[in-house]
Amino acid sequence: MADERARHFRRLRRLRRSARRWSVLAGGLGGAAAVLTPYAGLGLPDAAWAGAAGSAIAVTVWRWLDLRALAAVPAPPALEPAEAAARSRARLVSAVERLPVGPGVLAEVRRVRARFALRGTTAADAWARLDRAALTLAGMAGRLTGLAEPAVREAADADRSLRDLAGRVASVERALALAPAEARPPLAEAHGTLVAQLDAGVAAYERLVVAAAGYVAEDARPSGPHPAASRLTEATDLLHGVASALAELRTGHTPLRTP
Repeated sequence: MADERARHFRRLRRLRRSARRWSVLAGGLGGAAAVLTPYAGLGLPDAAWAGAAGSAIAVTVWRWLDLRALAAVPAPPALEPAEAAARSRARLVSAVERLPVGPGVLAEVRRVRARFALRGTTAADAWARLDRAALTLAGMAGRLTGLAEPAVREAADADRSLRDLAGRVASVERALALAPAEARPPLAEAHGTLVAQLDAGVAAYERLVVAAAGYVAEDARPSGPHPAASRLTEATDLLHGVASALAELRTGHTPLRTP
C-alpha cells in the first residue's frame, strides 16, 4: 500500500536523523567528559559529565541498531498507478469534505459528473428535469416541516431510485447499440419500458415539487396584510409625523423681519 510504503521510508529517515543527532551529542559529551575529568579522581560534577556521556553513547548505539534492523526489512511494494491515483483522489475528497462548504461542493461535482455521463442518451433529458426539480425542492426543504416532513423523506428516496433508473436506461441503451440484430428486439422492448418508467417517475416527482410549493405558499400566506408591510406602513407614518413636527418647529422659531 502507498501509505505503508511512504510510512516505512519516513520511519527510516526519522531514525537516521535521530541516530546522527545522538552521535553528535554523544561525541560532544564524551569529549567534554574526557577533557574536564581531572586525573586525580572523579568528583560529583565529573560523575555527572561521565554519566551523561555514557547515556548518550548507549542511546546512540540503540538508534543505529534500530536503523539497521528497519533498513533490513523489505519496503512494502509500490501501488499500481491507477490504485495510487484512486487513493490520492480519496485523500483529496476527504480533505475537501472537512471544509465548511466541502460537502456542497462535492455534491455539485458528483451531480455534474453524473449528468455528463448520461449525455447523448435518452435518459439525459429526464435527468435534467429531475435535477431542476430536486434543486427546487432542496430550496424549500427548510420550510417543509410538520405534516410535510414525510413527503420530503419520500422525495429523497424517490430521487435516489430515479437516478439509479436513469443509469440503467443509459446502460441498456449503450448495450443496445452493440447488440446483434437478433438480440435487439427484446432489448429494445426492455429499454422502452425503462424509459416509460423513468418519464413517469420524473413527472410524479415534478408534481410533488409543485405540491410542496403550494404547501409553502399557503403556510406562509397570512389572512390579512403581511406583518412586514404593516410595520413598514407604521414606520412610514411615524417618519412623516416627525418630519411635519420638525417643519412646524422651524417655521415657528423663524424671526419676523420688519420692512
